[in-house]
Amino acid sequence: MCIATVDETGQPYQRIVLLKQFDHRGFVFFTNLESRKAQHLAKNNKINLHFPWHMMERQVSINGTATQLSHIDVMRYFLTRPKESQIAAWVSKQSSTISARQALLTKFGEMKQKFADGEVPLPKFWGGYRVEPQTIEFWQGGEHRLHDRFIYQKNIDNQWIIDRLAP
Repeated sequence: MCIATVDETGQPYQRIVLLKQFDHRGFVFFTNLESRKAQHLAKNNKINLHFPWHMMERQVSINGTATQLSHIDVMRYFLTRPKESQIAAWVSKQSSTISARQALLTKFGEMKQKFADGEVPLPKFWGGYRVEPQTIEFWQGGEHRLHDRFIYQKNIDNQWIIDRLAP
């Protein structure tokens, strides 16, 4: 999914992240808590998720708020990752400048040796977010650009109100 956050000046940033779970409580993804997106969310937890399906002329856009997951939830997921992915979480200081790709690969090799004989611990700087949706818009492409659009909006009673939007 594509997520959008904004920095302290209001400048939006988008990037692709892996949706790892969704249920009635929201949508979950994991990241380095020192990354640009995490820095944005620490100051402004409003977020947009976007799911495009170009070939089907469909898309879903979700506005909501992001809340950091508990240590237990993060640990539970971290333990399901392949060992190399666990090690990669230690290696990348996400969003920081690096001199060359080789520096990243060298660090990965060093960390792989360090954790060769045991479990990979959960880095303190690694976590996840649950996005609780406030609005969900469904868009379906239509003939003559007469698209179908529906928006689901939570009201103050936490009930979903559904409206059709003009294309």
